[in-house]
Amino acid sequence: MIITKKKDIKDILAALEGKETVYLFGCDSCAEQCNTGGQKELDEMAAILTENGKKVVGSSLPAETCYRQLALKDYRNKPEIKEAEAVLVLACGAGVRTVADVADETQPVYPALDSLFLATVERVGRFFEGCSLCGECVLIDTGGICPHTECPKGLLNGPCGGMADGMCEVDTGNECAWVRIYARLKKQNRLDSMKKIAAPKDHSVGTKPKKVLLRNPAGPALKKK
Repeated sequence: MIITKKKDIKDILAALEGKETVYLFGCDSCAEQCNTGGQKELDEMAAILTENGKKVVGSSLPAETCYRQLALKDYRNKPEIKEAEAVLVLACGAGVRTVADVADETQPVYPALDSLFLATVERVGRFFEGCSLCGECVLIDTGGICPHTECPKGLLNGPCGGMADGMCEVDTGNECAWVRIYARLKKQNRLDSMKKIAAPKDHSVGTKPKKVLLRNPAGPALKKK
C-alpha cells in the first residue's frame, strides 16, 4: 500500500493559477485508506477550489488510479474531463503519472498529494514502512525484517557500534532492527543466518525507471487474427 499525505493547499492553488476549470481524480484504494483521496477528500477539495474561484467540472474515483485502463475508461466516457483546463489527482505519484499518460498532452495534470512510502498495514489507520523496493530482497536471511529499510543506516551485517541496550542510536526510542532480527531468528532456530556476511549492496538492481512486461501491450486476447 502506498502512503500519501496532502500537499499544502497554497501549493496546489499556485499550480492552478490561471486555470478556471478543474477536473478531480481520486483513488478508491491506497489514497482512500490514507484519508487523502477518497470521496470525502474529493468533496472537500471541490469545496476548497470553488471557494477560491475555480469551477470543478467533475470528478472520478477509480478503484485504482494507477491502473491505466481505468483512467482511460473515464477519459473515453466523460467528455467533461477533456473540457477541463487542468486535472488535479488525489492519488500517489503512480496515479498522477497514469492520468497524465492518458490525458491529452496539452492538458496539465497536477498532484494533490505527496507519496511517502510503501507500507505494511497493521490495521485501519496504522501504516508502517517495511520495504524499500530495492530490487534485491534479503528477507530470506533476516526473518522477514528488512535491515535496508528498518535500520536508519541501512546496515546489512548486524548492528552498529552505536546501538545501546538494544535501542537505535539514530531513531531513538525504537528498538534496533538487528536486535529484532536476532530475536526472531533465535525463536526460529536460524541463528546460523547471522553468520553469513552480506555482500555490499548492488545498487544497479535499483536502477530507475523499472518496468516489467508480462505480455505485449494489447494483450494476447486483443491481437488481430
